[in-house]
Amino acid sequence: MSSFLAHSSGTSGTAQLLREHLLNVAQIARALAEPFGAGDEACLAGLLHDLGKYGELFQKRLQGKAKGIDHWSAGAWTAFSQFQSVAAGMAIWGHHLGLQRLDKTSIKQTDPQNLLANHPLNLTLSESDLSVLIQRLQQDGLQPPSCIQPIYDSNTDPVLQMLDVRMLFSALVDADFLDTARHFGEERPAGPDLNAERALNVLEAEIQRLSQNSNMSSSVREMRSLLWEWCLEAAEEPTGLFTLTAPTGAGKTLAMLGFALKHAMKHSLRRIVVVIPYLSIIEQTAQVYRRLFNHFPDGYLIEHHSLTGTRAPENRGDDQQDEKARVERYLSENWDAPIVITTSVQMLESLFANAPSACRKLHRLAQSVILFDEVQTLPTPLAVPTLQTLSRLATRYGATIVFATATQPAFSHLHCHIHVRGNNGWQPQEIVKDVNRLFNLGRRVQVVRKDSTPTTWQQLADELCSRKQALCVVNIKRHAAHLATMLRAQGERVYHLSTNMCPAHRQKALQEVRQRLQSGERCILISTQCIEAGVDVDFPVVYRAFAPLDSIAQAAGRCNRNGRLKRGEVIVFRPEEEKYPAGAYTQAAGVTRAHLAGCTRVDLYDPALYDGYYRTLYDIARPETQNPELQNALTVRDFIEVARRYRLIPEVAINVLVPYETHMYQQLAQEARQRGLTGDWIRRARPHVISVYRPKANDLIARFLEPIPIRGEPSGDWFIYTELSHYDDLLGLNPKDAPETWIL
Repeated sequence: MSSFLAHSSGTSGTAQLLREHLLNVAQIARALAEPFGAGDEACLAGLLHDLGKYGELFQKRLQGKAKGIDHWSAGAWTAFSQFQSVAAGMAIWGHHLGLQRLDKTSIKQTDPQNLLANHPLNLTLSESDLSVLIQRLQQDGLQPPSCIQPIYDSNTDPVLQMLDVRMLFSALVDADFLDTARHFGEERPAGPDLNAERALNVLEAEIQRLSQNSNMSSSVREMRSLLWEWCLEAAEEPTGLFTLTAPTGAGKTLAMLGFALKHAMKHSLRRIVVVIPYLSIIEQTAQVYRRLFNHFPDGYLIEHHSLTGTRAPENRGDDQQDEKARVERYLSENWDAPIVITTSVQMLESLFANAPSACRKLHRLAQSVILFDEVQTLPTPLAVPTLQTLSRLATRYGATIVFATATQPAFSHLHCHIHVRGNNGWQPQEIVKDVNRLFNLGRRVQVVRKDSTPTTWQQLADELCSRKQALCVVNIKRHAAHLATMLRAQGERVYHLSTNMCPAHRQKALQEVRQRLQSGERCILISTQCIEAGVDVDFPVVYRAFAPLDSIAQAAGRCNRNGRLKRGEVIVFRPEEEKYPAGAYTQAAGVTRAHLAGCTRVDLYDPALYDGYYRTLYDIARPETQNPELQNALTVRDFIEVARRYRLIPEVAINVLVPYETHMYQQLAQEARQRGLTGDWIRRARPHVISVYRPKANDLIARFLEPIPIRGEPSGDWFIYTELSHYDDLLGLNPKDAPETWIL
């Protein structure tokens, strides 16, 4: 065996032999890729990924005698040229750079002869003679598998090819990270097993306890009982694509978890991933699940989103709590946990990413149950590639996908665009046996339409003041702020929700609202659409500015949610200034107006209403033609451009620490100025941060944005808002004369 090194001395004081590192990574990568049948190819990638480190120049780099060395291209070209493994070659090429473009011209860039003539990064090859490197690999007793079944299939659609490459890439980069971290003293714990049978027993006991709740009406009790029963029955079905269509208040949060646990028992699935669109409902879902599984091992349930690690510690003792947080933080990096709760942004953007850190967890999705809650929030321009990719997860990787919502989009209408080479399309099985029956049991509100003529803000304010408890949902932040300000000026105790408020502020407002509703106190809440997707509040009356049909229905889900009244009241009105967020929202509102034209009665409990609406919307919007830049990048398999173009939240956003809770703000601001941007600071600051569209140089707010440094230079994406008086205790960040579109 040779003495070539992979890494310098770790915490033990001993350098890591290259042979040891390559063998470890190959073995780990094989194990990670076995669930989707790519173990041999992952092993190949592991053995070749650092082949260039057998070059003398890289060994000198470890001694500090050389720099600017390319040690990855040699392994990539070997995989491409000698083993005809496209996925392994792409993975090796990208394990430092990120996945690149998959075409013959780009792949030829990894040929050492081409790189000698012109290296695109101006780096030096550690060794230009591949035969020397291969000989040294073999002298170390390492022999790549000669016969593999490639995961890359040139006969499948490009979108699917890219996912297949990402899955192998995921196994390689995770294996590489785990072994490297271990060498440098960061032993990463393995997550516990799902133990679905025990978890299901705990969940069934909770369902039994909740069913005995005397405050629940008989119809709500029957509705929840039926949904639970149907979810357990559907869990016996083969893995694949499912929809769960149930009215708000039917108990989807627990029922779909019951489906997932029993389904995992039936088919020996490995984990459950719960995907939620908004942080406001991640908070409540995570609380429910954590309480259920409180006595399970540390790391049984992890959260992976922008607020991870920012909550108050549990009452467990400092050392124990620190260890629990450390375990969960490590496991969240690669989703090595039985139950993962994450956001749509984290999940979906990772499926189209090219960076090692974002793709690292993707191999965990094989043989998993993936539950998408409030799926109507999926942006129409991203629908087709997203559904193609999710269908591939079910078709090729043994995953089960569940789309749950009260307003189920007619995605099956897009089946012909999703049924591409290598995919089964989009024809999911409905979990609910009798959707009409369930929605009839869920009837809790009646809709009153007042949108034929405009309603002035003063008229609306007067109506709201006449109610003891009421929610009013409008379409844009400026309208919400204007109405809330009017009510405050009239002496009304009013609450407000919008993305102008940081998460900690919104959570505090929601907590007070829930307390007042429960105790029967007066409570008026003005909100933007941020309250609609699953936020658990229960008002007797809801006012909703005219909007897309799914938004009206979701607002209605905040009315008489627990069925304590015979009927709640949802009043649809047209504000004196009829204005909508730009883009798809405006188009959907127009489709809704046409769809409801001539309807004297809007039945929100008729599933056919939504099916017809979505079919009309897709016929007009033609999602398959939207976002042509993304479509082109997918067609040419440009991983870099796809990652840039596939965005649920515009990448032009910046993060701003706002002066909510002055003491905490000042503490965080001082630390950022002194130490710069760190991962720990971001975790603690997230509850006090809002997302803002990047302002132009002459915009009002630009003068109040102080860049946070990182390694001595302005980060460009993180700022401190310096004018304390601009943060309103009702409205959030509210500088005068700022453009209405400046906050996401």
